[in-house]
Amino acid sequence: MSAPSGETGSPFRQPRAVWAVAFACVISFMGIGLVDPILPALAENLHASASQVSLLFSSYLIVTAVAMLFVGWISSRIGAKRTLVVGLAVIVVFAALAGATDSINGIVGFRAGWGLGNAMFIATSLAVIVASASGGFGGAIILYETALGLGIAVGPLLGGVLGDISWRGPFFGVAVLMALALIATVVLVPSTPRPERPTSPIAPLKALRHRGLLTMGLMALLYNWGFFTMLGYAPYPMELEAFDLGLVFTGWGLLVAAFSVLVAPRLQARFGTAPVLYANLVCLGALMAVVAVGVDTPVVVIVAVIASGAFIGINNTLTTQAVMLVSPVERPVASSAYGFVRFIGGGLAPYVAGRIAEATDLSMPFYVGAVAFLLAVPVLATGHRLVRDAERPREKTVPVEPAVTAVGA
Repeated sequence: MSAPSGETGSPFRQPRAVWAVAFACVISFMGIGLVDPILPALAENLHASASQVSLLFSSYLIVTAVAMLFVGWISSRIGAKRTLVVGLAVIVVFAALAGATDSINGIVGFRAGWGLGNAMFIATSLAVIVASASGGFGGAIILYETALGLGIAVGPLLGGVLGDISWRGPFFGVAVLMALALIATVVLVPSTPRPERPTSPIAPLKALRHRGLLTMGLMALLYNWGFFTMLGYAPYPMELEAFDLGLVFTGWGLLVAAFSVLVAPRLQARFGTAPVLYANLVCLGALMAVVAVGVDTPVVVIVAVIASGAFIGINNTLTTQAVMLVSPVERPVASSAYGFVRFIGGGLAPYVAGRIAEATDLSMPFYVGAVAFLLAVPVLATGHRLVRDAERPREKTVPVEPAVTAVGA
């Protein structure tokens, strides 16, 4: 999104309240990839199949998707800070419970509760940063995306370090870090005013009647299907220990962060949103096909997964911005509607991938993921004119309402 003209201050010179929420954002986004290095260990120690372990992603993301529909309604009644605090507290409790349980079903259930807290947090954190930030909307967006990138990059490494000690380590680690973020938020973040008009709980569903928003949501659903197939299932053919898996996904996360913040805006300015997304989705489909073909060669899988971080970073930034461009409704409502559709795809993909692998072979889930990436191209093409037309006045538009961004956008 374009920053308003005239913003020259550094996005990193911010009040303490902004840094408190940004720290919480880093920890929250770490939670997405934190469990990746321990997936094989969980399967071995808890005598679970890959499809059962993949439910850690599915329960987390599906609950996040459904909760997205109601967070705006909750926030408009209790205020953004209280919503943020409640979300952080829920994550602390359920992350600790996940680490304390002894069954895969228990972990899956507690990850669902974790997803509820995650939805409340990610749907509110950017609004709080924008309300508290100095330097305007553009600086707040840069700071938020930087926090997202750091979380994605550091999460797998921390998961690998703690997972090398015990599979319980990453869960307890999140609980401790989120507790610190909760304390910082309570102490440093000022109360934010409630909206003048409460948000309807069905507003996000009504918003999906708009063709542009629905098109972008369906495109993101297919993208997230491929993305979370890779994130949730690629650790198995790599045949690495937890720490080494953490290093692989840290390399992946660093590319996500760098290309999201540094490369995506430049490609967008040069070629436009839709053309970059077409090429990006084709490249992701090709990399998934490489994983499928080389699934019996761990080094091929490792290199392809790390390389995919570059294209995932570009996609995360541009799809979120495209949603805000084409949507005719208020941005928080558009974000909730879009988040609901895309997280459904991310939630279903890892479990389906496991079931497909059990019924066929290890390569088939990745072929399906490659097809999902490629199918996203014609879906996006049906809204090409909407994206192109909405992009034209972008440089003259000063956005006033925050959008919700997140990995797998």
